[in-house]
Amino acid sequence: MAGASILSLWDQTAEEADLGVPMSGDLTVDVAIVGGGYTGLSTALHAAEKGLSACVLEARQIGFGGSGRNVGLLNAGLWLPPQDVRARLGEARGAQLVELLGDAPSYVMSLIERHQIRCELTRSGTIHAAHSPAGIKDLARRAEEWQRLGAPVRLLSQQEASAKIGSEAFFGGLLDARAGTLNPMGYVRGLARAAAAAGARIHTDAAVTKLVRHGESWQVETGAGTVTAKSVVLATNAYSDDLWPGLTSSFVPIDYFQVATRPLGDRVAHILAERQGIWDTGKIMFSLRRDAADRLIIGSMGAAIGGEGGLSERWARRQLARLFPSLGTVEFETAWHGQIAMNSEHMPRIHRLADGLYTPIGYNGRGIAPGTVFGKAMADLLSGGDEADLPMPVTDAEPAWAGRLQAGFYKAVFAANQLFKSI
Repeated sequence: MAGASILSLWDQTAEEADLGVPMSGDLTVDVAIVGGGYTGLSTALHAAEKGLSACVLEARQIGFGGSGRNVGLLNAGLWLPPQDVRARLGEARGAQLVELLGDAPSYVMSLIERHQIRCELTRSGTIHAAHSPAGIKDLARRAEEWQRLGAPVRLLSQQEASAKIGSEAFFGGLLDARAGTLNPMGYVRGLARAAAAAGARIHTDAAVTKLVRHGESWQVETGAGTVTAKSVVLATNAYSDDLWPGLTSSFVPIDYFQVATRPLGDRVAHILAERQGIWDTGKIMFSLRRDAADRLIIGSMGAAIGGEGGLSERWARRQLARLFPSLGTVEFETAWHGQIAMNSEHMPRIHRLADGLYTPIGYNGRGIAPGTVFGKAMADLLSGGDEADLPMPVTDAEPAWAGRLQAGFYKAVFAANQLFKSI
C-alpha cells in the first residue's frame, strides 16, 4: 500500500498548513494546554479570544493523535440516545448536555466559516445505517426522541437508505441533517491557525515531561523550557501517557483503522451521492465515506494490519465488494489507525486532577464536535466561570476495571473480525 507511512490520508490531503514552532526558552501564561488536537486547540482559541494568554504544547505535530486520524464524521449528540443520557445524568443536567451536543455540529460549522478553515466541509448530514432488523429498531427509538426534541432527523426505510448509500446491504438508516463530514486534519490545523491568530502560542515537538505545582501556579516542564501557568488543561484523550499518574488507567484505548482507495471518479458517483458519511449499528462498528477526490474510505474497530496486500486491505476489498457488487476491482492508496478513549458509560468526562488542573477525556469516538465545545467550556471556566456550568459534572479520575486487559481482549477480537470478514 503506497504511502502507508504517512500519519493518515488527511495528513496528506489537508489544504491547511501544518502549523507550530518548536519551543525555545521559558514562558509564563494564564493557561498551559497539553495536546494539539480538537480539545486543546479549541481551548486555546477560546481562551485567547477571552483575553487569556494561552500556550499549546504538542509532543509531535498538530493533529498527531486521534484528531488527525479521525473518520471525519461531524455528528450530533453521543453514542447514547438522548433519553439514555438524561437517565444517566438526571433530567436537567442530561437535557443540557443533549442540547449542547445536538447543536455542536452547527457551532463547529460556524467556526469553520468564521475562520475560513479549509477542510472540505459538507453539510448534507450523516447516516446511521442499520446492519440488522434489531438495528433499525434501535434507530427508530433514537429517531422518535430526537424528533420529539425538534431535531431534523429522519428514519429512512430500507429503500430510502439504499438509494442514498448506493447499497442494498442495510435495513434502513437514520439521517441526521445537523451533521456533515470534513477533512479532520484540515479542521484541526485550521483551529491551530485561528488560535495563533487570536494570540495563542502553538509549540510542536514539545513533549511535556513533568507537571509540578508551586504555590498558586503550575510548572509545565519540557525538554526545551518550562511554562509557568495559573491553570493547565490536559487535552490528550486517548493519547494520554504517564504524565499524570493513573490517568491512562481511567479509560480503555480502542484502535480504529481506515483504508482509502485511490480516487475512483465517476465509478462512485452513485455511492453516497449526496456525500453523507455513514457508520452502522453493529457491535464492531464500521464506517464509510467518500472524500472530495472521490476516494472511498472504509474503516472499522481494530488496528491497520499489514501493508500492501495485507489483512486490512483484504478486509476492505471484501467489504466493498459486498456493499457494492458492481464496483469492480479497486486499488488502495493508504491505511492507518488511531485510538479512541472508551469508558463504561460511553460518555465524555471532565476530571479535576488537582487545583487548576483539568482534563476532558473519553469521547468514545465522538471527538470532533464534543472536543470543540468542551474546549470552549474549559476556556469559559478558566476565564472566571463556574464548574457547575461545565457540560459534565466534574469528577475524579478512577481506574477503569480491568482496562488494559479489556484493551488486549478487544485487540484480539478486532483482528479476528478482520480475518473472518476478509475471507
